[in-house]
Amino acid sequence: MDPWTLIALVAAVGLVATVVRERRSHGVADATRRAARAAPSVDLPRVVGELRERVDRLQAELAEERRDHDAVVESLAEGLLGVDARLRIVSANAAAHTMLAVAPGALVGRSLTEAFLDTQVEGIARAAVDSGSASGEIRLGTSDGPKLTLRARRAASGGLWLVLEDVSELRRLQQIRAEFIDNLSHELRTPLTTISLLAETLSREADAAGTKVPAKMRDRIGKIEVETGHLVQMVSELLDLSRIESGGSLGVMDVLDMGQVAVASVERLRLFADRQGVTLRTIVEAPVPPVRGDEDRLGQVLINLVHNAVKFSPDGGDVTILVGSSEGSVVTSVVDHGVGIPEAAQDRIFERFYKVDRARVRGEAGGTGLGLAIARHVIEQHHGRIWMESEEGNGSTFSFALPILTEPQ
Repeated sequence: MDPWTLIALVAAVGLVATVVRERRSHGVADATRRAARAAPSVDLPRVVGELRERVDRLQAELAEERRDHDAVVESLAEGLLGVDARLRIVSANAAAHTMLAVAPGALVGRSLTEAFLDTQVEGIARAAVDSGSASGEIRLGTSDGPKLTLRARRAASGGLWLVLEDVSELRRLQQIRAEFIDNLSHELRTPLTTISLLAETLSREADAAGTKVPAKMRDRIGKIEVETGHLVQMVSELLDLSRIESGGSLGVMDVLDMGQVAVASVERLRLFADRQGVTLRTIVEAPVPPVRGDEDRLGQVLINLVHNAVKFSPDGGDVTILVGSSEGSVVTSVVDHGVGIPEAAQDRIFERFYKVDRARVRGEAGGTGLGLAIARHVIEQHHGRIWMESEEGNGSTFSFALPILTEPQ
């Protein structure tokens, strides 16, 4: 169950309890007033007895609702803390005590810094007070201590709800996966490079031999080159994605003109586009405000987007690269008029290994399904955003926005 759904359920139980208390007090007051008005003709002992029965019944209902409330909170696998406006803990369930390795009941009354021994938690809480919600990840204790994800949300009645989730095992598995991909990529790269060089040598020797080499053999050598190239590309992209997802930092962060980056990237693909019968056009709004970024990585994103646009464009089509500024960002767009992307696939287009349809790529085996996932990670590392707009049969537009550099160079 989603943590916020659980919090809403807990809050709802508390609200019902409040209503019951109000009904109890109002009910007693109304009955007392009725008894006072009808005093001459009412049996006061009977009225008092009825009032007592009603109060007892409401108290029993309230106690049952409180037990339900406590049972829901205590059954949560996630830790749940109630925090007041002074950032002191006013309630904590059993899971929170277990995660923080303290005795039951020992958390109530402590400040967040005292409970976690980490000032970062108080920063997350203050951010939630200011903006309504905030989240972060901390490690408890030593470098091999458990990792917790914290999600804080401002409560309607004041204070905060703080949800704790232990993600130690998840992060361990992610590390194992990253190491496996990294090792596998390195082990595959050497033999693939050798095969690629041998295939290239065979191709040159076949060309030099002329008619002495049968046409079928030339064709097979060419296919070996193409397929080896696809494998090398897949290994390289796997290694790139593994490094990015494991928190690998960007390279040198320079002040960049995205117009110049776009022009340079397009030129690298012009020969490929000519072979596909596709015209490339670059339109740069002058002047383009500067951004700060890794030129190699941003060039890789652009090359990937333009390469895809060319692959999915018809013979005689065109691909336009637009660079301009909008609302505090530099926006770069790649527009094609190709087959487009089905609406059902658009939400998944930036997932790793996801490919819409192999048969849609003209004359190629298709890509690895990693290029757009890498592009998304790179743009997010630059604090930007990437998106797409497409209509099946009428082409696609892939765009990304990077924040304009405002501080002095």
